[in-house]
Amino acid sequence: MPVTQFSVPEKSEAISGALPIGANSPQQPPYGLYAEKLSGTSFLAPRCENQQTWMYRILPSSAHRPFETKEPSTPQEKEFHHIPNQLRWDPFDLDDTVSWIHGLRLVAGAGDPTLKQGLGIFIYAAGKSMDPCSAFYSADGDFLIVPQHGVLDIQTELGPLLVRPNEICIIPRGIRYQVVLPHGAVRGYILELYQGHFQLPELGPIGSNCLANSRDFQAPRASFIEDHSGSSTHTIFSKFNGRLFTATQNHSPFDVVAWHGLYYPYKYDLGRFCAVGSISYDHPDPSIFTVLTAPSNHPGTSIADFVIFPPRWLVAENTFRPPWYHRNTMSEFMGLIHGSYDAKAAGQGGFQPAGASLHNVMSAHGPDSGTFGKASTA
Repeated sequence: MPVTQFSVPEKSEAISGALPIGANSPQQPPYGLYAEKLSGTSFLAPRCENQQTWMYRILPSSAHRPFETKEPSTPQEKEFHHIPNQLRWDPFDLDDTVSWIHGLRLVAGAGDPTLKQGLGIFIYAAGKSMDPCSAFYSADGDFLIVPQHGVLDIQTELGPLLVRPNEICIIPRGIRYQVVLPHGAVRGYILELYQGHFQLPELGPIGSNCLANSRDFQAPRASFIEDHSGSSTHTIFSKFNGRLFTATQNHSPFDVVAWHGLYYPYKYDLGRFCAVGSISYDHPDPSIFTVLTAPSNHPGTSIADFVIFPPRWLVAENTFRPPWYHRNTMSEFMGLIHGSYDAKAAGQGGFQPAGASLHNVMSAHGPDSGTFGKASTA
């Protein structure tokens, strides 16, 4: 079972005694393991932001042949079209022909991963498990994965995570992992954060609890594959500046026997989100539904906010309850996991599960006419 908590130091060992005591890099780590540090922030980042993890593995991850460009590269190598129109996508198709690696499709974004600025938004659709002798990682940013259809069995360097629809998973930049599809085809959304890391939003006058509580986040437990005889070939896929590279090695990348630190993948069940809202009048800003945020250097302004609209009671009196008409300095990309959205009717041409919408900076948007009519007379 995964361990719980979020943004706190974690430790896990698959073999008792594999974690060194009193040192991170002893001259001779237990069991002849190699100590390897994974840095998710600058060494000199403030203590409250610093994210590092020590891994104790059978062989160092540097033991591989040179990376080579893999063709075709991922579809991030294309120019964005910047337009002020409101955009909506019908449900994205499932694709039974590809695995996770080739099932990523970039649909929106801003910034540049080489400068560690901005973000990318992907749709993923896959029908095949990754090869058991392969692993993937992104050097461009942290993946926030939102399954819409199907189950992801994700083996990471630090241990496994089983992720189902209505759960989310964050895999930090550089973490190597493999995606197995135990129940067939999958589809969902990914927000790749090029800049910084996700954290829980400040609660302000809400107090010490509600929204997403740190105790409900789960990190993996150490688990390793003992395959270092040199008789097998493993392929490492690297997403680097939107392009795909591969390298081979003769040992499993999933050989971390123990680890400790603050830089690790984790998952969260959206059903545990504790929603708050008005109990008198008016519709609060949607920021009250923020699960995770990636702050910028300007207080109160984020690189990205991950917000959900979960099942909840709307009890405000004499109030237009759906989201109001709006123009925003932030771009808004929305997907639908299941159910229906307050402001857009479902059905053909409407906002359907597995579809998406994009309202760019200052693009006016709001409820459709049918929703407006019903909400104004309810």
